Amino acid sequence: MKFSFKLLLWTMIVMAISLGFSGFYFVNYVFETSLEREIGQAADENSILRFAFETAALNVPVKYGMLQDDTVEQVASNLEGAQDVGRLLRISDEEKNILYASDGFEADEALLAQTGESIKAYRVINMDGKYYINTGSTVNALDRMLYLETLKDVSEVFSERTTGFKVYRRMTILMLVVGVVIMHIISSWLTKPIKLLTKATRRMEAGDYSYRAKKVSDDELGQLTRDFNRMAAALEDNINMLEEEIQAREDFVGAFAHELKTPLTSIIGYADMLRSRKLDEEKSIMSANYIFTEGKRLETMSLRLLDIIVTRRGEAKFQYTAVGSIFEYIRDTFSEKGNFRFEYNYDDGVVWAEADLIKTVLVNLIDNACKASEQDGLIEVSGQANDGYYYFTVRDHGEGIPYEEQAKITQAFYMVDKSRSRSRNGAGLGLALCAEILSLHESALEIDSEPGVGTSMSFALTLTDERKEAQEYEEDKEVKEGETDN
Repeated sequence: MKFSFKLLLWTMIVMAISLGFSGFYFVNYVFETSLEREIGQAADENSILRFAFETAALNVPVKYGMLQDDTVEQVASNLEGAQDVGRLLRISDEEKNILYASDGFEADEALLAQTGESIKAYRVINMDGKYYINTGSTVNALDRMLYLETLKDVSEVFSERTTGFKVYRRMTILMLVVGVVIMHIISSWLTKPIKLLTKATRRMEAGDYSYRAKKVSDDELGQLTRDFNRMAAALEDNINMLEEEIQAREDFVGAFAHELKTPLTSIIGYADMLRSRKLDEEKSIMSANYIFTEGKRLETMSLRLLDIIVTRRGEAKFQYTAVGSIFEYIRDTFSEKGNFRFEYNYDDGVVWAEADLIKTVLVNLIDNACKASEQDGLIEVSGQANDGYYYFTVRDHGEGIPYEEQAKITQAFYMVDKSRSRSRNGAGLGLALCAEILSLHESALEIDSEPGVGTSMSFALTLTDERKEAQEYEEDKEVKEGETDN
């Protein structure tokens, strides 16, 4: 059952119950008020008749000093004729034997039994489909105590109650019909946001993750729509990210397979040549050299992949590190690479980092700068403290990187010049590893390159005020130099 129909149904049930009870109470209240008014009038009329009877009895000649029965009948008949039509009366003697009764006064004597001296009584009775108010009281006429009963027709009051219920039932039905129409419109309007959300979920279920539910109100359902749209946006972003990650993995696997295929083909080909035929010394050395070179490239590629996997796990131990130790390691590492000119220029400082990983980043950046430079090319390695950060920069004056390629060079296995990179044992994993390490340090690689001019790659780490680490580094350095001299 739809929510709008439930809302409509329960509203109509509540309306029907409310209208039914309120109508019953209202009609009965009007009826009881009218009936009480008629009872009061009937009692007043009884009192007036009693007073009139007593007065008339005093004016009638009396035989033997007492009021005779025929005189009582005559007085009662005169009173009946003098009063309004529609009221009946009955007179009974001391033993409650009926002396006079109006035509049509057929009520039983139950009220007469309840009436006594100074006791007035009344009741509502139904005779032949009509309703009457039966009143009773005592009359003191000379030396006799008589009983006076009256009947007043109040059928109109009961008829009005019946008519009232009938009219109210019709009005209730009419109001329910009108209420159904109005509540149908209201429930449809109130549940419109739910219908729009249902439509949105079905569209998203069908794969349209960009679809958003339309907000039609500012109430709780409107807030629910806004929350749903935010959730849908987050879901769409996550799905797009997952799709990009899946695509990246597929590209990674394809590139990895391609990169494996080339060296393995060379290794298998030259190994097959060595084992299947007898070669002279020069060809044997050349074949072995190809096998060694391609094997080293596979080794480098596997180590880089392992480094990327380890880095993504975030298993790094950060500590306060003096940048001087990092630059001295770089200087020592590339001191024997005499085919290039290196220029180091850096400020002192302490950074919060994993020293070995930062060294790996700089080694890869310098290695790429060497691959992009000609023999005897200048490689500039610098460090500068500025505004709370320490900036590392590696600059070469080589062939440069086209602008459209710069956003892709941190992807695994991506190489701008594949033939040149492979000739120098490159696999396109160095900058991918750098990007992963810098992401772990909440930093990123910034590339400034111009084809034919050169490339500058830099990154920034948070500069700290911990001079203690730098001081301990200098002390350790002096101790090591002393041990070397000895």
